[in-house]
Amino acid sequence: MPRFSIIVPVFKVQGFLRECLDSVLGQSYTDFEVIAVDDRSPDGCPAILDGYAERDVRVRVLHLPENVGLGRARNAGLEEASGDYVLFLDSDDSYTPGLLAAVAARLESAGDPDILVFDHVRTHWWGRGGRSTAADLLAAAGTDTFGIRENPEYLHLFLVAWNKAYRRDFFLKHELRYAPGLYEDAPVTYRSMVLADRIACLERIGVEYRQRRQGAITKTPGRRHFDIFPQYEGLFAFLEGRPDLAWARPLLFERALDHMLFVLAREDRVTPADRPDFYREIRAFHARHLPEGFTLPDGWRGTEMRLLATAPYASYAVARGLRDVRGVAAAGQRRVARAVSQRAQRAWYGAQSRLPLDPQLAVYSAFSHRGVLGDPAAIHAKAREIAPHIKGVWVVQEDAVDALPPGTDFVTPGSRRYHEVMARATYWVNNVNWPGTLAKRPGSVHLQTHQGTPLKYMAADLLTKPGARHGFDVPKMLWRADRWDYSLVANRHSELVWERAYPCHFTSLRTGSPRNDVLVDAGPEAGAAARARLGVPAGHTVVLYAPTRRDYRRGGHVDRIDLARFAADLGTGHTLVVRLHPSLAKGTARGMGLADLHRRGVLIDATDEPHVEEVMLAADVLVTDYSALMFDYANLDRPIVIHADDWGAYAASRGA
Repeated sequence: MPRFSIIVPVFKVQGFLRECLDSVLGQSYTDFEVIAVDDRSPDGCPAILDGYAERDVRVRVLHLPENVGLGRARNAGLEEASGDYVLFLDSDDSYTPGLLAAVAARLESAGDPDILVFDHVRTHWWGRGGRSTAADLLAAAGTDTFGIRENPEYLHLFLVAWNKAYRRDFFLKHELRYAPGLYEDAPVTYRSMVLADRIACLERIGVEYRQRRQGAITKTPGRRHFDIFPQYEGLFAFLEGRPDLAWARPLLFERALDHMLFVLAREDRVTPADRPDFYREIRAFHARHLPEGFTLPDGWRGTEMRLLATAPYASYAVARGLRDVRGVAAAGQRRVARAVSQRAQRAWYGAQSRLPLDPQLAVYSAFSHRGVLGDPAAIHAKAREIAPHIKGVWVVQEDAVDALPPGTDFVTPGSRRYHEVMARATYWVNNVNWPGTLAKRPGSVHLQTHQGTPLKYMAADLLTKPGARHGFDVPKMLWRADRWDYSLVANRHSELVWERAYPCHFTSLRTGSPRNDVLVDAGPEAGAAARARLGVPAGHTVVLYAPTRRDYRRGGHVDRIDLARFAADLGTGHTLVVRLHPSLAKGTARGMGLADLHRRGVLIDATDEPHVEEVMLAADVLVTDYSALMFDYANLDRPIVIHADDWGAYAASRGA
């Protein structure tokens, strides 16, 4: 029998799951089992869990036949637990090093209490947050054990399952189980705390609690937050049958109202339209369960509870508004700023923005409007084949118009028709973010195709890399990504990275990269045609050199290879083809000898070739550094040589 059973419910957290499991399995204390409960997760989590179970006998995986929610997933894990103590860990959080050893030592010194509570730190999506507000309370407990009746202030500890170690026989004796719905932690936490004879505390940060930017169900406004009422009704139904716990009723009544009023005040939980109904539910709870002789707390919270007995929602809202006048003023300034921005966007779209979306109009763009390129081009081509009724319009910069395929319907940014198309199109397809001046209209569908497999750090992953995020406005990047409905992923690695780097509401499409279909489907004649068009002599071996940009150098270009010498050293029968990163196409790099070498026939400069897939088909071997091109080229099953002599500088500046 292990000392600890660690129950990890899992659902749609593939971008964080490995970090969570590694934080547990890497603990110095090893006498534990991990019961990972796959709550019918639709992403890559089940395969990740099975992989860990194959590699570590301490990991057991339960694959539930249907999605049951966090609470019942915990219950399923509890049924399989065999440890002396049970710990719950959410699968997007992680343990700090040495936690389990510290917990084991504290349990031993406390004589195996019913419950041990430890501390946590919030980790926000933009970087690490602060220690919990319970730190002083945990420290004050010292080495003693206690009960809540004598120390009711400990009911103010964070109301979650994962900051505690429960003695399993105590948990089972009192038939503690999690109910379905949101706020499932509340009744179990409060029941266990008032039932426990001996509670101990550990003044140590044990959990890194991830505050996800989006995706957490408790941070998504809607009617689901009304689940708080049946949760507390269940708690008070339990108290009705336990007259020996009458002392706890006033304490839990105050904590329940405090929790409900907190939820009511949060814009990210209860919508303005739902607040009157939510307030009426609180008043009904107050009337049903008000203990005889209940003493109101001091301060504003006591005023709120007094209002619950007498005032309708309108009066309560006025009272709260007067109390929060400073906060309202600041919020008003923000609303004014947003309104100005919204008016500018409405002017940008003009009258067209008030017309219905055109269900047969799609707008495409690639590489900041550089042409009909990449995955958007491949998707457009297929759409013309299978959905010819959908009209596709490309957004293209003025200087790229001449290179467009014949017959391409296009608009240029800022033109009158551009405004009309962007306002009316139902489908938006791009491999970069659309400008922030364009708002997502209800009913429109945004597909982000990306530009390949990510090697370097992206978006939110840059927040903990100060040297790498220079020049990037990460919050703005994420705000723009909030418009995505679908994220096209090249492979499972990309899916994990994009979901972690862009913590937004979108669905990943596991399609692979459509632009790479040509690499897989093309026969030998395609490569020969590409060579002929590039001007490669017949019979030559083609070496493609494709370096990426360097963020640590102004302009992005660094001469890592003497191109003339490289071409000469290849010898007769070889042709060197060079393709710079698209962002360097108009930079000084083209004037650093590359253009001259191309004119002299020393090498072939393929930077301006519109379709990189054709350049790859022409190449027998790829030489690159950190370019995502390598992942596309790998589809050809041809040699790849990595030239990464500045790895240290690159890793420090952009990471990988």
